[in-house]
Amino acid sequence: MRDALKFARTRLAIAALLCLLVLPSPMRAQEQPPKEEGTFRAPDLVELTELDKTIKLDIRYATPNNFTGRPVYTEARAFLQRPAAEALLRVVRALRKQGYGVAVFDGYRPWFVTKLFWDLTPADKKQFVADPSKGSRHNRGCAVDLTLYDLKTGREVSMPGEYDEMTERSHISYAGGTAEQRRLRDTLRAAMEAEGFSVYEPEWWHYDYKDWKFYPILNLSFSEVGRGHARPGK
Repeated sequence: MRDALKFARTRLAIAALLCLLVLPSPMRAQEQPPKEEGTFRAPDLVELTELDKTIKLDIRYATPNNFTGRPVYTEARAFLQRPAAEALLRVVRALRKQGYGVAVFDGYRPWFVTKLFWDLTPADKKQFVADPSKGSRHNRGCAVDLTLYDLKTGREVSMPGEYDEMTERSHISYAGGTAEQRRLRDTLRAAMEAEGFSVYEPEWWHYDYKDWKFYPILNLSFSEVGRGHARPGK
């Protein structure tokens, strides 16, 4: 209960601060991703719902139901680089045999949103957001936030903590909650790890695909991705 109250206070503080700021328009000239050295694979972002219609979207950042308290996406869509998307599809098929579907909270995330999250998050909660000076694996199209849903009821399952909850309950090794909640969390982890994803330990919902280092940081809006303009740093 104490953690939940602290989380609620943090959300209120962030929402209050956000009301004082102007949300950045995509690709603001004065805020650009960090320059990267090296050679990267050409981005090939795939829309997840086109791969499997049983993949549900629960894109909280397109609604006020997120830690900022207001929408930061203009569209409720989710993309991943093709190898990561195909690996997730194998996860979906494996979980289906156990009676579960996958609900996606977030996939590819434009860099400017990562910058916004960093600026809004208190210093003691920075482990829950990515440093924009380094970029996020979401920015590379190789991270996915997700949970399970029951195929019989269509309802998302209960995990030990809520999505985007900035407390110890979010940690993958958190020992609290019910035995069933922990079992479900571990079921998701086992399925993801079997296909080359690794969990970000402070967040039970966040998984990175093994090839993330091979892709550039992107700053494309979803509408640009949908038109196929996956160009690094643009």
